[in-house]
Formats: sequence, C-alpha cells, structure tokens
Amino acid sequence: MICFYADRVEMPSLDRAKVEAWIRSTAAQYGFATGNINYIFCSDERILEVNRQFLGHDYYTDIITFDYSTRSVVSGDIYISLDTVYANQAEYGENELLRVIIHGLLHLTGQNDKTPEDEREMHRKEDVALGKLKIDS
Repeated sequence: MICFYADRVEMPSLDRAKVEAWIRSTAAQYGFATGNINYIFCSDERILEVNRQFLGHDYYTDIITFDYSTRSVVSGDIYISLDTVYANQAEYGENELLRVIIHGLLHLTGQNDKTPEDEREMHRKEDVALGKLKIDS
C-alpha cells in the first residue's frame, strides 16, 4: 500500500491514483513489487529532527528514506520536506515534488547517489521516470 501523510504541514495537491500507479510502474521497471511505502510530507524543522534522531546528522535535507525492502518488494518510510522542495522549485522547476517522490522510490530499488557519477545517474533515472509520467497522462 502506498500512503501519503502530512506531518504538521498542508498536504500537497497530488493526483494520488496517478502518482501511485506511476510509483508502482517505476518499481516494476526495476524488478520490484510495491509493499508498504509511506510518504510523509513535513517541514524543514521536522526533517531536521528526523535527521538528528535517526541518522545523527545535523543538517536540513529535502528527503530521508528509510528502507525496509526485501529482495523483491520495496517498502519504506520516505520523509519529504515541503519547505525545501518548494524552495528548490525556483531552481529545478515545478516538477520538483514529483522528482523527490520518485527519488525516494529509486533509493528503495537500490539506486545510490553518494558519488558525483551516481548522482548524475540518479538524476537521469528521475528524468526517465518523470518522462513516463507525462507520457501516461
């Protein structure tokens, strides 16, 4: 089940059925079924709390992904700071929320962005996924 929650922020406007189908389709492209995936939309302050409490990091970020996947089923909790996403829209465009949503899923499928090369490849995969959402709309 794919769920969307708002943690002390206003729920962003999403065509949930369309976004859920897109997430499932993208997971399948990487050989995974979708299990329980929780997208938790929150503020910068909340994501900082999560970052400090669970990862020992003392900085803001746009997304934190907790991976509970098995070999064939992606599952996890994905925290997304809407403050950061909306601030980044000016630089990266109006699809930034969708990009971050799929970014979290890509992490659940084993994609990494630790090195500059990995980061470029992750961005390419995000672009491919975003293109499929537009095609299917």
